[in-house]
Amino acid sequence: MGKRFDDATAQVGVAIVGAGPAGLVLANLLLDQGIDCVVLERRERAAVESRARAGFLAATAVETLTRNGLGDGLLARGRTHRTCLFRGERGEFTLDYSRAGRREPHTVYPQQELVRDLLTAYLRRGGDLRFGARVTRVTPGLVRLHDGDEVRARYVAGCDGHRGATRAALTARGTRTARWDHGVTWLAVLAAAGPSMAAVGYALHERGFAGHMARTDTVTRYYLQVPRGTDPADWSDDRIWTELALRMRAAEHGPLRPGAVLERTVVDLRCDVLERPGAGRLWLAGDAAGLISPSAAKGANLAVVQAATLAPALAAALAHGDSKGLDRYAEDCLPRVWRAHEFSHWMSGLLHGPAGHGPEARYGRALQYARLESLRTSRAHQDHFAENYTGV
Repeated sequence: MGKRFDDATAQVGVAIVGAGPAGLVLANLLLDQGIDCVVLERRERAAVESRARAGFLAATAVETLTRNGLGDGLLARGRTHRTCLFRGERGEFTLDYSRAGRREPHTVYPQQELVRDLLTAYLRRGGDLRFGARVTRVTPGLVRLHDGDEVRARYVAGCDGHRGATRAALTARGTRTARWDHGVTWLAVLAAAGPSMAAVGYALHERGFAGHMARTDTVTRYYLQVPRGTDPADWSDDRIWTELALRMRAAEHGPLRPGAVLERTVVDLRCDVLERPGAGRLWLAGDAAGLISPSAAKGANLAVVQAATLAPALAAALAHGDSKGLDRYAEDCLPRVWRAHEFSHWMSGLLHGPAGHGPEARYGRALQYARLESLRTSRAHQDHFAENYTGV
C-alpha cells in the first residue's frame, strides 16, 4: 500500500495520477533519479494487471524501456512482427514493413503484461503506490481523494486518461483542445483463439472493416466496424465469428480459428490533443494529454515516450530548480504527437470506406482501393507507410 499522506504537512516530490504505462514508466524513471513520488490508481491491483489493451510496441518504445531497465519481460516474452496483410475484393497482399522505411519491426507484448512488469519494478524499487485511490479534484500542489484523504506534492503528473481528473483540472484553467471524430465505431473482441493468419490482418469490405491482431499463441484481438451506438451485448459469439469470416473472406483465403469470446466492447474512433500538455505544477502524459484512435496502435507508444521525456524535466525542476525541460515539454512532445495523429487519420481513411450503394459511396470505396493498390505497388509509398507505421 505504501505510506498514507494523512499528515497535512507531508509533501511528496511528484504525485502521479494513474498506473497505466505512462504513469508507471514515469514513476520508475523518477525513482531512478532520486525523486520521491507516489502513484495514485483508482482501480484495485488485480484490475490494473488484467486489463487487456494494446499490444504493439514500436522500436522507439522498446529501446526506451530497455535502456531504462524496464524491458526484460518484453525482450523475453515479446514476439517480433514484421508484416501486415491487407484483404479486399481484389485479393490480398502482405507488406513486409521491416524491409522498408527505417526497417523496424514491432514487438507484440500485451499491455497488461507490460503493466505487470512496470508495477513489479516500481514496487521492487520501494515505490509508493496506492490502489483504490480515486482522485476527485486536483489543484496546484494538492490532490484530493474520494475518501477525504489529500496528497500534497510539489508537482502533479496526470496519467489518468482522457476522462481523468488531471485533464479536467488543466482544461478548467483555459487549456484548449483540438479534437476530431472519425465517425467510425469498432466492436473490439478478445477471443480465446490462436491467430488465424501469420500477420496483422486488415480486411476491407463493403459491410465495413474487420481487423485481426494476434496477442499470444492462444489469444487474438479482432475488430469489426459497427454502427455508432451499437450495444456489444447484441453480438453473440456466433454472430461475431460469422461476420468476421464474411468480411475477412474466409471462403477465399482459409477459415478462421474460432474460440470463446472473452471480452467485447465498443470503441468510438475519436481523438484529441491538448494544445499544451501542462503548466505550472501540473503536467500530463499519455491519453490524459491526447487521445489517439486505435487505428494505428500509437497510444501506448506515445505514453512511454512522453513519460520518458517528462521524467528528466521534473527531476531537473525538483533537484536543481531548472524548469527549462518543463518549458520545452510541449515543444518536445507535440510534433511527435501530431505526426502520429496524421498517420492514424490516414490509416482510418484507408480502412473505412463509405457505406451504401449510391454513387458517392461507390466513389469513396474506389478511392479506398486506389490507396490500397498504391501501397501494394509503390516502393515510395511502402517506405512512407513503414516509417510511420512503426515510428513514434
